[in-house]
Amino acid sequence: MSERPERSHRPDRETEAMPGVDIFGRAAVVRPVGEIDIDTAPSLSRALAHALTFVATSRADRVVADCSRVTFCDSSGLNALIAARLRAVEAGATIHLANPAPQLRRLLQITGAAALFPREDPAWPGAATALRQAPRRAGDHPDDG
Repeated sequence: MSERPERSHRPDRETEAMPGVDIFGRAAVVRPVGEIDIDTAPSLSRALAHALTFVATSRADRVVADCSRVTFCDSSGLNALIAARLRAVEAGATIHLANPAPQLRRLLQITGAAALFPREDPAWPGAATALRQAPRRAGDHPDDG
């Protein structure tokens, strides 16, 4: 008899899906969920790389990682964010963090990485309008920009 896996706050572990990328105005928004650790950081890296492709094609001018549903982030998650930031800088772009939970804010402060990521909290430009509208999934409308 096989045991049923216990439900967790780790949807990426269960589905192996990367966080989605939505386009709101000129921002490519990545929304990671749950814990970001050695097992799930690669999916965050892939999502951030995907979002950066929209910056490279001038469909977005920045990437926003909406961390409001991140419950935990370890050094693997931090490394994924920093590596994506380096790629963004090379592309002339930025990665902004929105709504980081206290644990992630502490990790960023302790490591000195907080200054690397501009913050876009609930009042980030265009957020109110964007959140009222249905998001446009990245890749759905190749001619929109």
